[in-house]
Amino acid sequence: MNIKKPKILITGAAGFIGFHLSKLLLDNDYEVIGIDNLNDYYDPNLKKDRLEILGKNNNFIFQKIDLKDKTEVDKTFETYKPDYVINLAAQAGVRYSLKNPYAYVDSNLIGFMNILEACRNYPVKHLIYASSSSVYGGNKVAPFSTSHNVDHPVSLYAATKKSNELMAHTYSHLYKIPTTGLRFFTVYGPWGRPDMAYFSFTKNILEGKPIKVFNYGNMERDFTYIDDIVEGVYKLLDVIPKPNPDWDETKDDISTSFAPYKIYNIGNNQPVQLMKFINILEEKIGKKAEKIYMDMQPGDVLRTYADVSDLEKDIGFKPSTSIEEGLEKFVAWYKDYYNI
Repeated sequence: MNIKKPKILITGAAGFIGFHLSKLLLDNDYEVIGIDNLNDYYDPNLKKDRLEILGKNNNFIFQKIDLKDKTEVDKTFETYKPDYVINLAAQAGVRYSLKNPYAYVDSNLIGFMNILEACRNYPVKHLIYASSSSVYGGNKVAPFSTSHNVDHPVSLYAATKKSNELMAHTYSHLYKIPTTGLRFFTVYGPWGRPDMAYFSFTKNILEGKPIKVFNYGNMERDFTYIDDIVEGVYKLLDVIPKPNPDWDETKDDISTSFAPYKIYNIGNNQPVQLMKFINILEEKIGKKAEKIYMDMQPGDVLRTYADVSDLEKDIGFKPSTSIEEGLEKFVAWYKDYYNI
């Protein structure tokens, strides 16, 4: 007998992580309902090309919707009745939040609120949502652990992501919606986001333009390859959080709760120095970069470093893609996509 796989609603399906995750789920015979507003934060043609690939699978349904439109969000839930929801739609980027703060309120707060309300009114088995490593803000202790306090964000983007975790907890408690928040650490790879450093560096190096190296290169990032990320998210689908009625904040892990709620870090657990990263990228491109060294930017952090022990324990998460291999795959994709 052919058992029908569950329906999964993915917001931000035309985005970088949303595209790769949708593709993985479709390859495993899930039915995917993708939502995206196709905004122009970066080149919408890249989003359309991702959607074109997903659209070749008959199990993919796309809805062009803005999450702040509650009526349309509700209508989608009512029509398709998803079993699982993965919320990846968000206004991304730290620097952009300094210039366009309201974009973050609309997408990351109002949009997420509409998803939570829809999950309450059209019950789902599990809501997984994107948080971010940026919630660690000014934290100095590394590796960053989900048991650390994250009350000192240094950008509005980070503050909205922390808010998402608080909102999810409230809905988990009040309405028993199982929620899992994922703090992503610098995700990179083919079909990536043009606003990310590795993408703009590649573009500028190939075009013979200088690259801006912030804080004179004295930064570290826990770069995590896209395939490792989506494999982790996929494995978490059926790892549904359970409430701990005896939960005590003085001795229990603060990434769990008396509600069906859980927070994970999802990263490579191996920070790379920015200058080493640039050297590897130059080697893979086969060309040296002209570098302009600059001060640290407001909202930036010196280091990101994920403690992923919880994810390792619960799903056997072990990123397997080295920075050399990951950047080689990205550069090959970039040259192919842009016909270089």
